[in-house]
Amino acid sequence: MTTGGLRADHFELPPNVFENTATFIETVRQGIPGKIVRHAVELLGDRDLLARVLGTTARNLGRFYRKESLSRKHSEAVLETLRLYLETLRVWDSAEAARGWLNSRVPALNGEEPTNLFDTSEGRRWVRQVLQAIESGEFS
Repeated sequence: MTTGGLRADHFELPPNVFENTATFIETVRQGIPGKIVRHAVELLGDRDLLARVLGTTARNLGRFYRKESLSRKHSEAVLETLRLYLETLRVWDSAEAARGWLNSRVPALNGEEPTNLFDTSEGRRWVRQVLQAIESGEFS
């Protein structure tokens, strides 16, 4: 997925990891390098979000940066978070608008902020469904 000049290869990931299900699964199985977590923090500008996604504290996040390979569970959570961010950028067409939406209470998410749901796969799936509904014009 190419959005606003941001590409998967900026993260040293396979270029089609966010569009191709088989590539996504294989990348998760191999485990992503911890430095991708640091890149994700820089991109999203939110250490606390990545800490919640990884089930740790912002203070301990540096331990993940140094890992050669994250577990499948952590790799999948980080990649899904990045994919959701890229999808949000595509839907809202600007980083500022995307971040604003991700950090605002969304009625379709039971009044939750989307980023508060990123710590579970079901939460990320729900955010994706709402993004798809917004994109199709069902609601904003």
